[in-house]
Amino acid sequence: MSEYTALITGGSKGIGKDLALKLLDKGYKVIVVARGKPGFSHENLVSYEADLLDMEATSQLAETVGRDHEVTHLVHNAGIIWPNLLEEARASDITGLAQMHLGAPLTLLQACLPTMKARKFGRVMFNGSRAALGVPTRTAYSATKAGIIGMARTWSLELAQHGITVNVVSPGPIQTDNFWDIIPKGSEREAALAERIPVGRLGRVEDVSNAFLFFCDPASGFVTGQTLYVCGGSSVGTFSL
Repeated sequence: MSEYTALITGGSKGIGKDLALKLLDKGYKVIVVARGKPGFSHENLVSYEADLLDMEATSQLAETVGRDHEVTHLVHNAGIIWPNLLEEARASDITGLAQMHLGAPLTLLQACLPTMKARKFGRVMFNGSRAALGVPTRTAYSATKAGIIGMARTWSLELAQHGITVNVVSPGPIQTDNFWDIIPKGSEREAALAERIPVGRLGRVEDVSNAFLFFCDPASGFVTGQTLYVCGGSSVGTFSL
């Protein structure tokens, strides 16, 4: 039986998939939550299909997970961008992404907390974004990703006494479907963007999953309430997509 069980939202592809595979290789039991079934299998893999924009569906999922699994690691990786300029932004964009980026992990963690507190051990992680520092066309996205940082810091203070850490990995431009939905793959715009990043390239999913592995590690228990930017240096100076 696996000593650790990781629940990864948005774990069917991209960063979440890469992290899931790495944790499976380390002997974890992994629970993947996504809108579709993952395109991979493993004897220690369990998957659930759920739309985390739906509060009721999220609550039902949390009840199932809390009843059937003893989660030690919660990685809220799922996210949506919904880009638009200020003139086209809607208040419903903010409420929708607040549910995805803030409400869903709250509901899921509440279901997992009894196990973590009983074990005096837990790892809670968010996939944040460099966009929390500001990016044009990201009114709802940057607002809710910035909210993740504040919520994680608050949780870290409340849960530290229970041996539970809470941290944020905030990627910069990473080669994922979300990125290519906005920047065409193989385009001149993509190449020009890569040149402006201090390290001279776009990020890869493994750059981000490796950062999550650090926070997952039981040996990382003295690090909590932190935000680690995995962005090739783009969070250090002036940078725009």
